Amino acid sequence: MPDLSAARRTLALASLALGTFAIGMTEFVITGLLPDIARDLAVTIPRAGLLISGYALSVVIGGPLVTAAVARRSPKPVLVALLAFFVAGNALSALSSAYQLMLTGRVVAALGHGAFIGFATIVAASLVPPARRNSAVAAMLSGLTVANVAGVPLGTLLGQHFGWRATFWTMAALGLLAAAATLAALPPSAATPQSTPPLREMVGAFRSRPVWLALIATALAFGAVYAPFTYVAPLMTDVAGFGRGALPWLLALFGLGLVIGNVIGARAADRALHRTLLLASAGMLLVLIAFAFTSRGAVTAAVTLFALGVVAYVTVPGLTTNVILSAGDDGRNLLASSAAVSAFNLGNAAGAYLGGVAITAGWGYASTPLVGAAMEAAALIFLAWSAIHARRALSPTGLVRHPPEESSES
Repeated sequence: MPDLSAARRTLALASLALGTFAIGMTEFVITGLLPDIARDLAVTIPRAGLLISGYALSVVIGGPLVTAAVARRSPKPVLVALLAFFVAGNALSALSSAYQLMLTGRVVAALGHGAFIGFATIVAASLVPPARRNSAVAAMLSGLTVANVAGVPLGTLLGQHFGWRATFWTMAALGLLAAAATLAALPPSAATPQSTPPLREMVGAFRSRPVWLALIATALAFGAVYAPFTYVAPLMTDVAGFGRGALPWLLALFGLGLVIGNVIGARAADRALHRTLLLASAGMLLVLIAFAFTSRGAVTAAVTLFALGVVAYVTVPGLTTNVILSAGDDGRNLLASSAAVSAFNLGNAAGAYLGGVAITAGWGYASTPLVGAAMEAAALIFLAWSAIHARRALSPTGLVRHPPEESSES
């Protein structure tokens, strides 16, 4: 851990959060603009939804590959370079006049996504004492939640009034600001490449069954959210009966739920990681099932959308930490951290795709929460299996081989 003042540590975490805010806005804002983009590019809404899947799959593939390529380099210039991909991709999207070019821009923007958050997770954890690791990761990831509370609604509002291209130009500008903040605030000594083991050792973490259990659970749990949320615009207008102008505040309501869930999840995971994941996942399953029915009324749909945001992000800090802990410490978890981001995005892609399949099959937008519920039920199985492995990691003396915050699970 670098020897930093409390103020410098806060600024460093804030710079990382600004980067995740910019990235989070790029990934999520398209949900509120999906009908506008589909209409402008002359494609169906399910086909436009593949712009989300394409972005997510690029993160899945590009994240570990880019991370492996730069793993032993100093994180500060790497994080700035990764933000450059983000800026270039958003600029290309803003200039797009055809679906294929738009998809290319999304792919370029996504190339830096997984490695950025993977590096930022390790750096954030290295800035604080071990007992505050989940809280530091949550602070870094708060950029994603703030993106949902403020960035996505404002980006949707901006797109509705000035066209969706204006939103993408704004995100490119945010990427430049995030790069400048990272250069100014991040200490060069954080998570230095000297502490990073050879690539073969990091890859060795994937020979562990607990790592794969954690990654699969992460993909399924987060994909469950995006089966309905990818199509939240038509779900709330065509099914719940809201007007198009209500989308910004509905997205803000969902984002507020994410912020509350992120705070609750970080604190709860610090005390009891696996118990938190299991309870939150069970809660999300119930909310998703309810959403299939409550989405047919305006008030009940809005309340359930908020509840979905809360229970979804209660799991996020714990899901990320579960992957990192399963991979081990001493720098061997860098590639696993990037893989965790890939797992989140694989879930995004799968949820968006499967939700689109249900819509195309004629089941309607209200069927997408049930697609998510099926994914969440599968996630619960893998989370339970992961918890069993964690308990078996206890030594004969009853001490956990993972960091101290896991001890409340024993």
